[in-house]
Amino acid sequence: MVGRAIRFPLSLIPAETRLPIMQGTLRGHRWVVGSSNHGCWLGSYERNHQILLEKYLKEGDVIFDIGAHVGFYTLLGSVLVGGSGQVVAFEPVPKNLMYLKKHLQINSISNVAIVEAAVSDRQGHGRLSSGPSSSMWHLDAQGELGVQTVSLDELVLNAKIPPPSLIKMDIEGAEVLALNGSARVVSEFHPIFVLSTHGVDVHQRCCRFLESAGYRLFPIGQTSLDECRELFAVYDAAA
Repeated sequence: MVGRAIRFPLSLIPAETRLPIMQGTLRGHRWVVGSSNHGCWLGSYERNHQILLEKYLKEGDVIFDIGAHVGFYTLLGSVLVGGSGQVVAFEPVPKNLMYLKKHLQINSISNVAIVEAAVSDRQGHGRLSSGPSSSMWHLDAQGELGVQTVSLDELVLNAKIPPPSLIKMDIEGAEVLALNGSARVVSEFHPIFVLSTHGVDVHQRCCRFLESAGYRLFPIGQTSLDECRELFAVYDAAA
């Protein structure tokens, strides 16, 4: 009841209102209130993830934001890598893309490339089904939305996009497909991963993939790698 009472005033803010983000690295950047949850413009959204990106991204890096949604991490990555770096934002859902582009425009962001596709294990076409929120669209052969699919290996190794320094990935259960489609990128460039997994089987398969590629894995916000569904992975050159 107390939490609901605290949140109630926020629900009165018109959805298309543009407010400055209140705290963190993105403080002062403008955000469309109704594009996502209020934690984004409050600056408190997924603070553990923000801290990791702030620690490991540096000027000149390239970050892949896979499952960019409406662009919170795209904006954060843009600031952290600076003018000499680049963000490649992958998002297939038209309404999310509208807000993503709007956030780039109202903040005069110029170091972001958008790939309007779902990341998978191959280039082609797929279908998405919607979920309870706009961030929860997921690959589903019976889905209502047709989209283009891409693989990171195809894009990077054909020089369509630069190789990544860090990959942030949150794609509602398609993580294994995306990793399988990035095997050569992973083996040649060893990007850092900030990865959300969905379901026990997906989590275990992602862990096996990364460990077999020589990565050390750490849970985000949990004490056990087995229990977490968000992980941080860094290549161990000594492995």
